[in-house]
Amino acid sequence: MKLLAIEARQNATYYQSRYRQVVDFGADLFVLNGEGTEDFWPADRYRVAGSKHIDAIIETAKAWHAEERFDGVFAFAEAAVVTVAAVGEALGLPTIGVDAALNSRNKILMRRAHEKGGAAHPDFRFAADVQDALQAAEDFGYPVILKPTLGAGSYYVFRCDDPDELRERFAVAAEGIRDMPWVATAADGIDLGPNGLIVESFLDGHEHLIEALAWDDEVYLGNVVDRVTEEGDTFDDDVHHSPTTLSPEDLAAVHEVVKAGAHAQGIRRSALHAEVRFHQGKPYLLEIAVRVGGGGLDYQARASGGYDPIKAVMDVARGVKPDVRHYTPTGVHVWGNAMICDAGTIKEVVVPQEVEQSDKTLFLKITAKPGTVILRPPDGNSVLGFLLVTGDSYEDVQRTHQEFSDRIQVVFEEPGEAR
Repeated sequence: MKLLAIEARQNATYYQSRYRQVVDFGADLFVLNGEGTEDFWPADRYRVAGSKHIDAIIETAKAWHAEERFDGVFAFAEAAVVTVAAVGEALGLPTIGVDAALNSRNKILMRRAHEKGGAAHPDFRFAADVQDALQAAEDFGYPVILKPTLGAGSYYVFRCDDPDELRERFAVAAEGIRDMPWVATAADGIDLGPNGLIVESFLDGHEHLIEALAWDDEVYLGNVVDRVTEEGDTFDDDVHHSPTTLSPEDLAAVHEVVKAGAHAQGIRRSALHAEVRFHQGKPYLLEIAVRVGGGGLDYQARASGGYDPIKAVMDVARGVKPDVRHYTPTGVHVWGNAMICDAGTIKEVVVPQEVEQSDKTLFLKITAKPGTVILRPPDGNSVLGFLLVTGDSYEDVQRTHQEFSDRIQVVFEEPGEAR
């Protein structure tokens, strides 16, 4: 099979490891970047359009498709899902369509779709300015959640407990969303909808991350992960455990809300990353993205759920139903996190061999390089990398993960900042 992967603007080498998985699973993979470095992928399977404008990307894709006859097109990058939908339409390849992609990319369009489609969601309001935000919070009641319409990775997502905090967070977020990577790496020439801020009512319960598949009238939950972080007023995507501890009744309710949300967004065939949070005993949608979850959630899905999100993306891209079943845990426990360190400029990250080569290490990826500037809330939400470990029980994986994390040393450029 010949598959085409797209990034409107190359996100360094972040997605190379996933592209290699696609190759390992048997695809002849071609990569198109609107803007990117020349040595990103093997030269005979790589092109750079020279611009991240959608017209340039589509023109380059069309010319290449005429030569290679691709079977499908896909993206792993959140910022590229609308671009891929537009390219798929232009090439006549399987696609969710631009409208469904927009509903799945812009959070205010997503919420409106959920409202129209009857999928359970928090109260929400687009806030054009801080006065709108304050009025929404007064109507909903504190605490409230402030979040960007075009965000990802928990950038500028804040819990606000009172008006003063909301005023402060709104100013920070309104400034920060101008330069968010999720906006800067999106294609130009496509109206993604409002780039602004939403106020939502607070959901008081436990949170779950789901790798799923929509196929025609059904939605399959491939793997369900519990978010076990003790959270404050920011939402670091940091600690997850699987298999889920949800009861069969709660799982059935989660399935129904994810299915309703996917159909409300207009998604008929796609790999999904869904996030659900309970409130007063019932699940509500945080979001449904038309891509695979990041941070090693694909490895976690294989180990704990027997579901392969990467293979699902490959199949859906070429219009073939993936090998999928409703959620059936394997019994393997996984504990994983986005590794977080202090803010600063990275000099070195030292990973001991006994951690890197352990048979308990399921996934280890250090994304920070020498010179990387780590930003922490409220200025940003950078992470050091990702670490997932396996074991026989909740206690086993929790203990192993803590032990391995403690052995990883982060050295900053400034003296005295090593930890």
